[in-house]
Amino acid sequence: MAFDSLSDKLQNVFKKLRSKGVLTEDDVKEAMKEVKRALLEADVNFKVVKSFIKAVSDRAVGEEVLKGLNPGHMVIKIVKEEMDKLMGSDVTELKLLPSNEITVIMMCGLQGAGKTTTAAKLAYQFKNKGKKPLLVACDVYRPAAIKQLQINGEKVGVPVFTMGDNHKPLDIAKAAILHAEKNHMNLVFIDTAGRLHVDEDMMDELAEIKENINVTYTVLTVDAMTGQDAVNVATTFNDKIGIDGVILTKLDGDTRGGAALSIKAVTGKPILYAGMGEKLTDLEPFYPSRMASRILGMGDVESLIEKAQNAIDDEKAKEMEQKFRKASFDFNDFMEQMDQLEKMGGIGDLLSMMPGMSSQMKNVQIDEDAGKKPKAIIQSMTPNERCLKDPISPSRKKRIADGAGVQIAEVNRFLKQFEQSKKMMKQMSGMMGGKKRHGGFKLPFGFK
Repeated sequence: MAFDSLSDKLQNVFKKLRSKGVLTEDDVKEAMKEVKRALLEADVNFKVVKSFIKAVSDRAVGEEVLKGLNPGHMVIKIVKEEMDKLMGSDVTELKLLPSNEITVIMMCGLQGAGKTTTAAKLAYQFKNKGKKPLLVACDVYRPAAIKQLQINGEKVGVPVFTMGDNHKPLDIAKAAILHAEKNHMNLVFIDTAGRLHVDEDMMDELAEIKENINVTYTVLTVDAMTGQDAVNVATTFNDKIGIDGVILTKLDGDTRGGAALSIKAVTGKPILYAGMGEKLTDLEPFYPSRMASRILGMGDVESLIEKAQNAIDDEKAKEMEQKFRKASFDFNDFMEQMDQLEKMGGIGDLLSMMPGMSSQMKNVQIDEDAGKKPKAIIQSMTPNERCLKDPISPSRKKRIADGAGVQIAEVNRFLKQFEQSKKMMKQMSGMMGGKKRHGGFKLPFGFK
């Protein structure tokens, strides 16, 4: 999971601070040495680390902190606030032009950074917000780049404009904007060509497009897992053509965090979105404060709430609550709950958003495919078995096991877990539903 390595090291430092009733200036200095080491090992830019440590130390050694009731907690609070600042403090949104005008977003980046897929992910998000997007295939060099954009466009229901690979990218971009005007589209994503390394040809091509087309935003896509290389790429692109923001891809696999913590401080340009998976829905707005909370092991309850609100239909939630209360929850309902959980993302990612869970999960192996067998078992049942009208006898269990491709013991185990789940859900039913808090999603485990 994202930032695991850095998060573990920082939490060990904080554990030592919290264990001391009284802090001295030497305690703070020693803690900052460990924080500095952790950040450098996470591939955070050296100048950024130096500035960050100085800012935290200057605030932390003040008399108000050291003589406070909970000095350890106050130092941690300062670290959190400075980390927020480091990544930009507030979320930065792409503010599109009015619907009667065309917003042009030029996507750029090196080959392999996920630019083409990210363009489709963005188009999908804005389409769901009522915009009429068009994806434009301007990568005429990479084999199958146009086909990849067409496939992704089809998946998200967004049209793709292409003229093949025998035209100049600038000519394709100009023709695409005329096409958008004619067809009343108001958002154009220009998917430009990448290279394995930064070179003059690529920069000249991007500069030519910007000089001849009214580009609203130039958005750079970088691979978070490349650490300081990502920061260097962002710096070069900004110096050469000027960028308005960065999208970090593969952040879910970045155990270090160097790029996320360095880019804003080094380039002055905000991180707009974070790619958190391979699905075309796995693109999240980048919230510096929430990301800092995740890195420091404090969880990310706000994002968890948003995921739940997007995945769970409010009417179905109310209906499900009534079933829990009456203990009429059946296998069809169980399947529906699993589908909603899948929409919210992987189990590991969801648990990491719970405050205090990331450290507890450090040595826990989570099987993200664990839901496949229960689904197969339910799908092997008859309609009457699924809605609990027919009891599942031993002979039925054998038929279900054969249909699901599992052993009878696994069917028995699942049935037992289902009964336990029903009991637990009935007990928890009072915690679900109700629009009075968190827009219809009531948090579990006593969070407010």
